[in-house]
Amino acid sequence: MTEQNLPRGRPHDPEAGATGETGVPADFELREELAQAQERVAQFEDRWRRAVADADNQRKRQVRELDRQRAEVAASLAARWLPVVDNLDRAVAHAQAAQGSHAQAAQGSHGAQVGEQDSLLEGVRAVLEQAVGVLAGLGFPRQDEEVGAVFDPARHEAVASVPSAEVPAGTVLDVVRPGYGEGERQLRPAGVVVATKAA
Repeated sequence: MTEQNLPRGRPHDPEAGATGETGVPADFELREELAQAQERVAQFEDRWRRAVADADNQRKRQVRELDRQRAEVAASLAARWLPVVDNLDRAVAHAQAAQGSHAQAAQGSHGAQVGEQDSLLEGVRAVLEQAVGVLAGLGFPRQDEEVGAVFDPARHEAVASVPSAEVPAGTVLDVVRPGYGEGERQLRPAGVVVATKAA
């Protein structure tokens, strides 16, 4: 290679090694460019990780918000359904009371009428069970087996108190109105009669 064919700005010295346009050895320039590229890659990787974390946090917030909204809708629907269930409860209780008083008078010609009332009562009970099942499906199971439990203001609402020497004070003696739900997801506490200390 003649000196005329050499690129301008670079002196030809095979012994000295290659140098860049600035007179700095090419290895040094390459290492510097590599370090800058690695730094940019690290910055992009950091941005990517932050973006992924932000997206994941946003997804989690959306899931929590959707769960909260679903719970609100379920509670609203259950609250609207609750009076229907209460009325069915009253109808069954009334029919059972009437059935007891009519059972004595049923001897003789009223036997067919009592049979119809029994069928009607069973039908209303079946509808009541379905209604209670709907509430349980919405996350508000019925709480009516509280007799004998210790009064808990988180689960019970005392509607009456009765002095009793048979059980300790604070014991639930009767459930007047069933509660629905458990823990934080409580639609209504159970209305109970509570034992107090006998005088």
